[in-house]
Amino acid sequence: MNLNATLFAQAIVFFILAVVTMKYVWPPLMNALDERAKKIADGLAAAEQGKNAKAVAEKEAQAELAKARDEGQKRIADAEKRASMSGDEIKANAQAEAARIIAQAKADAEQQVVRAREELRAQVAALAVKGAEQILKREVDQAAHADLLKQLATEL
Repeated sequence: MNLNATLFAQAIVFFILAVVTMKYVWPPLMNALDERAKKIADGLAAAEQGKNAKAVAEKEAQAELAKARDEGQKRIADAEKRASMSGDEIKANAQAEAARIIAQAKADAEQQVVRAREELRAQVAALAVKGAEQILKREVDQAAHADLLKQLATEL
């Protein structure tokens, strides 16, 4: 065979192969590449959208945390205020109770002083009667002279 004829036959086969490849192989291959590119683009868009959603969610979470912290601080302040008010109320009650106890103690002391004076008056009256009895050298009847003894007790 001739070298030119072989070269010519190979060129025709190459040309037929190129036409068949361009008509039947190339379009499905390009479609597959286009679909793959579209899927990658969609994935990138979804990733970007996910990043944006994540950023928004983080901002919302930070806002909620700040709100929770503020609310917690407010509750702590309210609890401290209530505790202070309770402490003041307890102090006031304790002071009132102390004043009542002091007043009761003063009243009891005053009553004891009055009783002691009455007892001393009675004792002084008895001593005066005994002294008068000894001075007069005769017996004085307490029942008969009760008015006189009462007057003497009030003078003392």
